[in-house]
Amino acid sequence: MRYAAIDIGSNAVRLLIADIVENDHTYSFKKNTLIRVPLRLGDDAFLDQQISDKKITDLVKTMQAFRNLMDVYKCSDYLAYATSAMREAKNGPEIVKKVLAQADIELEIVHGQKEANIIYSSHIERNLEKNKNYLYIDVGGGSTELSVFSDSKMVASQSFNIGTIRILDNQDKEETWTEMQDFVKENTRIYKSITAIGTGGNINKIFKISEEKENTPLTFGKLKSLYNYLNSFSLKDRINVLGLNNDRADVIIPACEIYLTIMKWASIKNMYVPKVGLVDGIVQTLIEKNLEQQ
Repeated sequence: MRYAAIDIGSNAVRLLIADIVENDHTYSFKKNTLIRVPLRLGDDAFLDQQISDKKITDLVKTMQAFRNLMDVYKCSDYLAYATSAMREAKNGPEIVKKVLAQADIELEIVHGQKEANIIYSSHIERNLEKNKNYLYIDVGGGSTELSVFSDSKMVASQSFNIGTIRILDNQDKEETWTEMQDFVKENTRIYKSITAIGTGGNINKIFKISEEKENTPLTFGKLKSLYNYLNSFSLKDRINVLGLNNDRADVIIPACEIYLTIMKWASIKNMYVPKVGLVDGIVQTLIEKNLEQQ
């Protein structure tokens, strides 16, 4: 059995095709194929509150390709979610209709809280120490989702309109930063110690550059020195010398800034970086949805 998950983000659009594995009446999944297309819908949405005709055409073509792949891979179910850029675009609902008509994909624009819920539904915390406190930090192109976990239970969760594309386009607002700082301080100060869990494409790339072993946390100091190292290169050299993709080389800097700022606010020294993102949460959501229907 195979499921497909589609994440239409502000920087990139992703398709994950996953093989569902049953073991002793519990279900897990193995990633089969992951495709990422850097459409940058956020540039239009955050500056003009509209997705341009050109980007709509590119998105529809991408969705048609994803539909063909889902058919070829014989996926028995799928979910397609659009996040911050589509939330902000006034023509979002019109695009949803186009995608359904031309690519036969039902697309849902999810609000920030649902996005946060889907991200942590990948149950990363199950593999971590039960008696510890964690702050999930998921940084995207248009928004940052924060969730606080204590004793394996979620105690607070919120989405903020602060993201890498938004910062690059100077569309992040001071009051949103203040709101995010208030949330972090209010919900982490009661704990003696708290560990971060960082998710999203940028932190995965940063972790890879760090050359730390898997399941080893990235320290605040190491992240700070990586940020200074990356920032010492021009955008051109981050692409040509460091070999970063064009659509990663610019957003990686504001991503570092967001993670470092949040860790500083919460006095966090260590961050674990599991290789998961919204698409993993979507597959988990599909597994749970289909189990309920059995």
